[in-house]
Amino acid sequence: MGTSRMFRIFVVLGSAFMVLLIIIYWDDVGASHLYLHTPVSPGPRIPHPPPPKTRPQTSRAPSFLNDIDAFVNQFLEPGTGEPTDPAPVDTGNQSEKAEERYVPRREWKIHLTPVAAELRERQEHRRKLLQEMCANDSIVFPGKNRSFDDIPNKELDHLIVDDRHGIIYCYVPKVACSNWKRIMIILSESLLRDGVPQRDPLAIPRDLVHNSSMHFTFNKFWKRYGKFARHLMKVKLKKYTKFLFVRDPFVRLISAYRNKFELRNEDFYRRFAQVMLRRYANQPTPPATVDEAFSVGLHPSFSHFIQYLLDPQTEKEMPFNEHWRQVYRLCHPCQIQYDFVGHLESAEEDAEHLLRQLRVDNVVEFPTSHRNLTASSWEADWFNAVPLEARRELYKLYEPDFRLFGYERPDSLLNE
Repeated sequence: MGTSRMFRIFVVLGSAFMVLLIIIYWDDVGASHLYLHTPVSPGPRIPHPPPPKTRPQTSRAPSFLNDIDAFVNQFLEPGTGEPTDPAPVDTGNQSEKAEERYVPRREWKIHLTPVAAELRERQEHRRKLLQEMCANDSIVFPGKNRSFDDIPNKELDHLIVDDRHGIIYCYVPKVACSNWKRIMIILSESLLRDGVPQRDPLAIPRDLVHNSSMHFTFNKFWKRYGKFARHLMKVKLKKYTKFLFVRDPFVRLISAYRNKFELRNEDFYRRFAQVMLRRYANQPTPPATVDEAFSVGLHPSFSHFIQYLLDPQTEKEMPFNEHWRQVYRLCHPCQIQYDFVGHLESAEEDAEHLLRQLRVDNVVEFPTSHRNLTASSWEADWFNAVPLEARRELYKLYEPDFRLFGYERPDSLLNE
């Protein structure tokens, strides 16, 4: 009886010992076989080639979108467009020129004084005015109340994105857009010279300034990001600093006319001037080329240009060209909350303020223009040959731009 009892005790103890060995073995070895991608201990760090990039799968859409948000949040402070970490320095083999690529902040320019209170108040007033006008039911214009998702992709081609500094610029032709495009090229480092990013805005050739391949715009997101494009646009609109520059709408029209029809421009002559000459200048067969037309002193008058803008047939054939299309149609100020609204009339002050706000004034300066700019004081002379009723109709066409951006109604032109 005693022997049998002792045998049972040894069996129980032996079984317990085996269970303990199995547990210990499982902790050290078994789990590593079950969870192949979760190592039990760190072990030595062995470099592995990066996994091949794959297109996002439908089942992983929520994770992919979260990754986008996390990526942008990692590098940017909300609403500032300012990186939270300094730019990485390449410690590999670099040429003497390549070492100049990253200029340490504050070694190039130091501002010891804050931005003047007057300039800050000016921006606050302009932003507040935009919000009030967009909420004002008395101002009605096409597309005002649609959502950002309702804006067609083709209408987002004026929003230029700089991911390096977290900036979005909506360019408006005839409002210093050439120089601001130059600055965006400098900041995005999209143009290299001898392998080094171009730093002088005025050294960028004009044909490259307006070359669409030099700028990454919202309407290009679809090709790069597919179904996630619109979501990524919204993330960047939330996090990046957004700005635009505007000017008096009537003066902008005068500037567009002077540049495109008083100068020899073959493209604009064939696309627009010939149409104006046939319809409004009693020229059923206008000259075939701009050189032939100029040789006989023939080009549309400013009054013909205004007739063209007011003619209902014009937009039935095609949308307004960007040089005279309304700003609200180019930049969608009621769908996009701009952080900075510059005026051409105060361009130098606004440009310096903006570059400091973006914290890139140590990288680039706004080029000073010495060209013959169209002055607002010329309005009366230019509109002298335009009938009063046509002026009033023209104001209705551009009234949203006047009111959205704080330009006074030109009563001297409309109440004669």
